Amino acid sequence: MIEMAGIGKVFETADLQTHALRNIDITIEQGEFVAVSGPSGCGKSTLLSIMGLLEPPTSGSYTLAGQSVDTLTVDQRAAFRNQHIGFIFQSFNLVDSMTVFENVALPLRYREPRPSAQVAKDVVLECLDKVGLSHRITHTPNQLSGGQQQRVAIARALVTRPSILLIDEATGNLDSKSGDAVMSLIGELHLQGATICMVTHDPRYAGMASRQIKLFDGELLGTAYKSATPFVTGSLPL
Repeated sequence: MIEMAGIGKVFETADLQTHALRNIDITIEQGEFVAVSGPSGCGKSTLLSIMGLLEPPTSGSYTLAGQSVDTLTVDQRAAFRNQHIGFIFQSFNLVDSMTVFENVALPLRYREPRPSAQVAKDVVLECLDKVGLSHRITHTPNQLSGGQQQRVAIARALVTRPSILLIDEATGNLDSKSGDAVMSLIGELHLQGATICMVTHDPRYAGMASRQIKLFDGELLGTAYKSATPFVTGSLPL
């Protein structure tokens, strides 16, 4: 699903160069659950941004879903991102003026070819049912708890049926109970076949992954393989 070779990222100002990533080699297979961990400032979010085609690398090569993305234009990267990648962020990034249904449907507006209204409705309702929020479609984000908002964000990430889910500290703005419920849902998605790459500071959540990648000062420190551990918390709180 993902092949990265010699990936480097340098941020430059007038008088300073910051090497955020150095010579990163990573392969992620279809159906894998990979956790990326390391101290703050080690390059985790930069790596995820490059994986998600939000940032281009300064050096190295990147193949996603069998296609080299190194020479894509900005518009081509956006279209490829919409086709293959689902994002789940720490800050939810929901639109407060839109309903739950409209937030989840938003990525389909930019899909080519754009699905019909009925197909879009069916897919949105299916994704909201999957996260247990089909009864909240007319609510706005400010009428939901933090855990519910993150589940809406997960439904939005799923609506385009992406090749891979990229998750950046999905529980960072949640209390422990809501965080555990969200991670239980992510674990269920992996069991259903989702390919996941997740940045997390929490060793409990990193332990859910079948492989853990550790970064330190922008360099790949090591990789550990294990059997993925399901994270079960019981039914999701409404």
